[in-house]
Amino acid sequence: METIKGHLYDYPKYYDLIFGDDWKAEFDFLQNCFEKHATRKVKRVFEPACGTGRLLIKLAQAGYKVAGNDLNEHAINYCNDRLERAGFPRSAVIGDMSDFKLKKPVDAAFNTINSFRHLPTETAAENHLKCVADALAPGGLYILGLHLTPTEGEPMQSESWSARRGNLAINSHMQSIWTDLKKRNEHLEMTFDVYTPTRQFQLFDTMDYRTYTAPQFETLLATVPELELVELYDFMYEMDFTIEIDARTEDVVFILRKK
Repeated sequence: METIKGHLYDYPKYYDLIFGDDWKAEFDFLQNCFEKHATRKVKRVFEPACGTGRLLIKLAQAGYKVAGNDLNEHAINYCNDRLERAGFPRSAVIGDMSDFKLKKPVDAAFNTINSFRHLPTETAAENHLKCVADALAPGGLYILGLHLTPTEGEPMQSESWSARRGNLAINSHMQSIWTDLKKRNEHLEMTFDVYTPTRQFQLFDTMDYRTYTAPQFETLLATVPELELVELYDFMYEMDFTIEIDARTEDVVFILRKK
């Protein structure tokens, strides 16, 4: 199979198929969190590092005013084109999730699939949380999902997904190659095996994620006291199943509320 090395985010059609395939569970979870944990009516939502806007389009169709930012021009164009085709404003912009300011406050923000860990330093992560806090109206939510690094037991080393849309099928695999806990860096490889009626090829990419143990993330949250932690869930997105973090916990969705 032909292998193409590049950034997976530069192929938004394929990226959106893999990560947008199970949108319904996340969509329902977001709405349930808005209802249960926000102390204000949620009408305006913002997604930092929105990528292809796989959830923004669904939220727009449900009546929310949506916006987002991302560094990748291909992803932003894909997101805005889809919003425009559905009759909504082109409300996603090219921007840095650790350095942005919104013209109007929003009622909720969300970042659910580890994009936060692309931020390479503690300063960038802290700046991101401060930007989000400044963007939220009082009582608004930030729903942040990420993988913690467990301090006991073996961490999860790989994940695989498959998705199909019409004649396009993709098998995706992500593998942790090495982790440097002192430098707080996890190096990963990710592949998309793409199958169309006329072509089969593999997209290959590498990425680096900043690592967070539970105490490290707790320390980070303490730098932004405007955001209070109100609940914890895992990636099953079940509202009746809240969690407590221990040394083995990996998948966490933090529900943060603006004071």
